[in-house]
Amino acid sequence: QVQLVESGGGLVQAGGSLRLSCAVSGRTLSTYRMGWFRQAPGKERELVAAVRWSTGSTSYADSVKGRFSISRDNAKNTVYLQMDSLKPEDTAVYYCAANPFYGSSPLTYNYWGQGTQVTVSS
Repeated sequence: QVQLVESGGGLVQAGGSLRLSCAVSGRTLSTYRMGWFRQAPGKERELVAAVRWSTGSTSYADSVKGRFSISRDNAKNTVYLQMDSLKPEDTAVYYCAANPFYGSSPLTYNYWGQGTQVTVSS
């Protein structure tokens, strides 16, 4: 059984940085596309960054380009989201998820973590 466990969320001032981690256990997801989603109160869950585990190919939402960076560590079976220059509008619960194919819709991701809260104060 695959488990995704996020960590690294917290409270930070605007302009600050946080690094989220997603530890994967249960099986290798080497062919999967790993994504970081976020969901703010009253808003839909949105994909902010994704990385193909096998190739390292990445993609980002326009709202985070140049500020967020996604990476993976094969040896640790962990995916990271480095978030810099944080803004109050980045406040949300952040989820790690795994997609065996392609796509940005949450419906295409079949494994999910429990989420970690990120709060950016102004």
